Amino acid sequence: MLWKRLIICFHRSCIFSFRRKTRKKDGKVQKILKRGKMTISGRIVDIHQRRIFPGDVKIEGSRIKSIAERKDAGDLYIIPGLIDAHIHIESSMLTPASFAVAAVSRGTTGSVSDPHEIANIMGREGVDFMIEDGRKTPFKFYFGAPSCVPATDFETAGARLGPAEIRELLEMEEIKYLAEMMNYPGVIYDDKEVLEKIALAKSLKKPVDGHAPGLSGDALRKYIGAGIETDHECSTLEEAQEKISLGMKVIIREGSAGRNLHALKDLYRTHPSVIMLGSDDIHPEMLMKRHLDKLISGLIREGYSPFDVIASATLNPVMHYGLESGLLRPGDFADLAVVDDLREMNVLETWINGQKVFDRGKVQFSARPGPAVNRFSCSEICTEEILVKNCGAPFRLISAFDGELITKEVIHEAVQGKMVESNTTADVLKIVVKDRYHDSAPAVAFIRGFGLKSGAFAASVAHDSHNIIAIGVSDQDIADAVNEIVRLKGGMAVVNNGKTHSMQLSVAGIMSDRPCEEVAAEYQFLSGLVRDLGCKMTSPFMTLSFMALLVIPELKLSDRGLFNTSNFSFVPLFAE
Repeated sequence: MLWKRLIICFHRSCIFSFRRKTRKKDGKVQKILKRGKMTISGRIVDIHQRRIFPGDVKIEGSRIKSIAERKDAGDLYIIPGLIDAHIHIESSMLTPASFAVAAVSRGTTGSVSDPHEIANIMGREGVDFMIEDGRKTPFKFYFGAPSCVPATDFETAGARLGPAEIRELLEMEEIKYLAEMMNYPGVIYDDKEVLEKIALAKSLKKPVDGHAPGLSGDALRKYIGAGIETDHECSTLEEAQEKISLGMKVIIREGSAGRNLHALKDLYRTHPSVIMLGSDDIHPEMLMKRHLDKLISGLIREGYSPFDVIASATLNPVMHYGLESGLLRPGDFADLAVVDDLREMNVLETWINGQKVFDRGKVQFSARPGPAVNRFSCSEICTEEILVKNCGAPFRLISAFDGELITKEVIHEAVQGKMVESNTTADVLKIVVKDRYHDSAPAVAFIRGFGLKSGAFAASVAHDSHNIIAIGVSDQDIADAVNEIVRLKGGMAVVNNGKTHSMQLSVAGIMSDRPCEEVAAEYQFLSGLVRDLGCKMTSPFMTLSFMALLVIPELKLSDRGLFNTSNFSFVPLFAE
């Protein structure tokens, strides 16, 4: 019948029209072919053939079906999705799902993530939480098995992961590698448990990450010879060159506290194939401003090869860790970013597995808060617990530096009086670490470099055991800041003359389940308050968090006392 033929013809016309429909946006043409298929046109950055050409990327389902060169494809650039080669998601104070929402706006599609922060608090339960929370989003989290939980035996942590637990983790598909082996003395001196963990990773053909700040010579050779393949702790070009010469790959760290890109960037000219780019630790306010995107554009503006620079955040980590992330080739997962220009790297679109997850300022998925996990069992402290009686001898100072994780030991001259107290004129401040897992007496020492003139600030983000750490001028303000963290069961606090401002971190005492924008705003506010008290540090809370990290030289404070990494032992406060 005529009317049936007309309907059929109209239906076919609609389908044909849909399949041929084009959309032009900001110099780029997208052709909608049919459901599950898409063509993205632009200047394709081919890091494999080291060329940039106008072309079409045809996506079918989750993968790239084909890439075809054409005459003109607009002004925008298409690059592989970026991968942070070394990061602790917990350092952003965001859950994995919330981190993903923030990261995709920077063109980041995946991360090589060591969950040892939460593992030191919650053990296997913490690692499981990170994996499950990450599954709420399309973002590609590649987690490692935390090798050092606790980081050392010289502090109190919330959990322990021995070889049996490490085996269970490494056998999981979600676990891609053995995370940073911070216990380098254990490697060098043949600690049985340490070597067993490394052997387990090797037997399962999974890479082993390193952590060896300042290690060189025979000790470094022994460390690498045990099977450790990477290091992210290089702070000088000479250190990095030695490690590379011995077979290591170097992850250049540029985060909120550790910033080594300036010192190491010439490796892109000499050793580009063994370089990766990672944040290590990045706080939320920085993530709002930049991630790998702006590091890459900055290097390109300085004249470094765009192919080498982009490869350090795409090709190199994918090949080293064996990741299921696309590299902008036919057959690869459609993981890519569309940017306006390589020298500016303003991200317009981000795609993961053929799904557009970010589109011109709008994230295309949301993070659903899940049930919070935590471990926090300690009581408040009083000022009497942090008094330091003067024995009339010189005492050891932790000397801290802006933008550095490394500290120095300084011997300060003896002072007058019954008690040793903070001295703002000499920039000598009291530092306190309180065990969050038990009711035990706090450890007390002194520190230089923060510059506070009044007040105190505290946090339960204190690598790696995440006990409560505080720095301040008056004992009362210090105690009030510590007690606010106890009351919140994790968070950050600033106190001045009895007036308290704080932020709760409800997930394990180190993360919030709120959006990045909210966490960043509160964090910036608290950081501003600390700077108003005279603090000289660019990121006061981030720097504070590393003052209890015993695996980074030279002098640090655990909940059990002052610890010197030169001889890997406790040292007394007074240098008699």
